[in-house]
Amino acid sequence: MRLLSVNVGKAQPIATKSGSTGIFKVPQPGTVHIGPLGLKGDAIVDTKHHGGPDQAVYLFGQPDYDWFAQSENRPMHPGLFGENLTVSELESATVRVGDRFDIEGVLLEITYPRIPCVTLAARLGDPTFVKRFHAAKRPGVYARVLKPGFVEAGMTLMWEKAASDAPLAIDLM
Repeated sequence: MRLLSVNVGKAQPIATKSGSTGIFKVPQPGTVHIGPLGLKGDAIVDTKHHGGPDQAVYLFGQPDYDWFAQSENRPMHPGLFGENLTVSELESATVRVGDRFDIEGVLLEITYPRIPCVTLAARLGDPTFVKRFHAAKRPGVYARVLKPGFVEAGMTLMWEKAASDAPLAIDLM
């Protein structure tokens, strides 16, 4: 499993109730620091619903992107769903709360699935997308940072699965 892209976003205007968002993530060249509250330089505008230690990093997998690209009949690119890390071979329906990902020394622990919101719909320019995103059960996952450090595209991820009785992240949706 590899890190395909490391994505951060600056605060930008968006046509939602808050008027501003950090969802417009862009792949970064070189290394990016991941600390207890997320990636250096990544804007988290709506801190009532996003961010904090248990939602420090959002991961989304290429197989889920491929599924959405086919389902939506449109190209999809890393960062489109607002994820910080785009990961090869990661299907969010198989991830359990408590699973850990070691990215060459940076240690993340899965906490929650992403719950889609109006900001995601606005980002994709489709007010009906939230319902389809939720129904697809391919939400991506949030993680807390157990061991901070630097990451960059191309790094290897090792997946340590939680106990088999831990809930699947999608079961929390």
